[in-house]
Amino acid sequence: VEAENQCRSQLRLLIDQIGTHPENIVGLEEKVKRQEQECERLRAVVQDLEKKGVRSLIQDAQVPVAAVVIMACNRADYLERTINSILKYHSSVAVKFPIFVSQDGSNADVRTKAMEYDQLTYMQHLDYEPVVTERPGELIAYYKIARHYKWALDQLFYKHNFDRVIILEDDMEIAPDFFDYFEAGADLLDKDKSIMAISSWNDNGQKQFVRDPYTLYRSDFFPGLGWMLAKPTWDELSPKWPK
Repeated sequence: VEAENQCRSQLRLLIDQIGTHPENIVGLEEKVKRQEQECERLRAVVQDLEKKGVRSLIQDAQVPVAAVVIMACNRADYLERTINSILKYHSSVAVKFPIFVSQDGSNADVRTKAMEYDQLTYMQHLDYEPVVTERPGELIAYYKIARHYKWALDQLFYKHNFDRVIILEDDMEIAPDFFDYFEAGADLLDKDKSIMAISSWNDNGQKQFVRDPYTLYRSDFFPGLGWMLAKPTWDELSPKWPK
């Protein structure tokens, strides 16, 4: 609450500066816009804490198997479908798999939708640093996504100190055995240090192509969808995460 009050004071100061220094109005208006977004973010954090009663992420002193983070940006309808798909199978394993939504940016519909659910914790990544591409023709969006992933994983591994994190896009629906699969996969990650990640996605995982639904493949192809990473691997990747 104190941080929110400071934010409001800074916002009033910037507005006063616009009135007294009209020659700098463009730059000051941009600062006001950023300050307003920061105030909005702080208000959302305060509301979330009040709503959840500052409840602990980990209950009953049980060590979670993994945090589940849904990576979101500006698609509230997709996010709702993904959350509902997860919650359909989540109640019996809630302590083992805490759910997070990490939003990149300040889309109000996404934030409002995420905060409707008591079963998850909302995080927001606000990035105002300009993007400088390394090669001609590169999409700025890829740089933004890379920053968001690094921020979210650093938060979950280092701030919240989870041993493993499962990463989901905001347009995925999970299978009924999703949590059983990743609980077994966590044991594999612990025993075999040569495994980079456990993925629940198979591009050819359709009924007409699957002979044995219980088969697990070891592959050097990384699908990047619905995957679990362990903290020691992130310790290696985080310092050299690509821009």
